[in-house]
Amino acid sequence: MHTTHTITLPKRAPLVLGGRARVMGILNVTPDSFSDGGRHNSIDAAVAHALKMVQDGADIIDIGGESTRPGSQLVSVQDELDRVIPAIDAIRASGIEVPISVDTYKPLVADQAIQAGADIINDVNGLHGAPEMAEIAALYGVPVIAMHWDGDWVADTAPIPAMISYFERTLATAEAAGLQRSQIILDPGFGFKKRLSQNYQILRQLADLKSAFSEQPLLVGTSRKSMIGKLLDNLPEERLAGTLATTVQGYERGGHIFRVHDVAANQDALRVAQATLYGPNSENQS
Repeated sequence: MHTTHTITLPKRAPLVLGGRARVMGILNVTPDSFSDGGRHNSIDAAVAHALKMVQDGADIIDIGGESTRPGSQLVSVQDELDRVIPAIDAIRASGIEVPISVDTYKPLVADQAIQAGADIINDVNGLHGAPEMAEIAALYGVPVIAMHWDGDWVADTAPIPAMISYFERTLATAEAAGLQRSQIILDPGFGFKKRLSQNYQILRQLADLKSAFSEQPLLVGTSRKSMIGKLLDNLPEERLAGTLATTVQGYERGGHIFRVHDVAANQDALRVAQATLYGPNSENQS
């Protein structure tokens, strides 16, 4: 069963996480993301896609201005700002009020994005990169999604013990900066330096990770990733069925937030999974 968490958002109502799964819609304002690069990197296209995702039931919009796919090119701070900030401005101007997370590991981008209307920092370096990131989150009182991406990870790494150690350091960094542990959301970082077997072991043992961090909600981000493509030998746009399987598996093992490309389909799958665990009249459960 799911633990319940209340995540404080300074500009919006608190984000309550529990048995009702929350869907985070991916909005890449980049030319080179692995699945949808170039489709939404104009302001009009970004706003249209954000509106469609909200209509489909997205609880959060995650905006990223730099691809982290293998082989992607590094983006300067200014280039990332030029992609992300106008998109946030335009999305807020369109009337969208759902929380926005900014997918960045650069402190200045996070700072400017929060000032422009973002509510959550999504840090792929899990607060292990720039030390200012935790300080910025504490300054504005915004939560952080801390993803696991360990440069020391190798083929025979035992996934869950290594991730527990990594996230313990994440939480220590947050506390040292004055950011409450309850404002940290943990993301196992499916696909990032992990072998195919390790990805599925993490998904299988997700409840073990959750039991080690009872105060932290979990985000599951498997959408269209290579852990599905390598298994099924298909292209990113052909991975919806595989994504839905991992989404439901992640939910059953205690996941709270699901970062996806296909919002409507994942919402449907999660509603069925929720009805199975908690009963068909549980739609309003937190």
